[in-house]
Amino acid sequence: MREWLKGLPKEERRIIGEDIMTVQFRWPLGMPLVDHLGSGIWEIRSRLANRIARTLFFVHEEEIILLHGFIKKTKETPNEDRALALRRKNAYLKNA
Repeated sequence: MREWLKGLPKEERRIIGEDIMTVQFRWPLGMPLVDHLGSGIWEIRSRLANRIARTLFFVHEEEIILLHGFIKKTKETPNEDRALALRRKNAYLKNA
């Protein structure tokens, strides 16, 4: 997740960071900023200048755990991105 963010332009990192902070301090939230994807995984929907970013997370013991981030290229959140987030969630919980 951190490497993905570092690879983005500064302005896009700022927008995504502000959205994450909004969720962190105002949880629980709903649309249009946050949507539930199932299996306890949520997405933060960040609108960038000319594209859309998604940050997938879950809540564990009142903490927001960031799992995966990507630039959205299709209407639906791709199954591969959901599966990766679920694997990371399960790995986190196994080691918690």
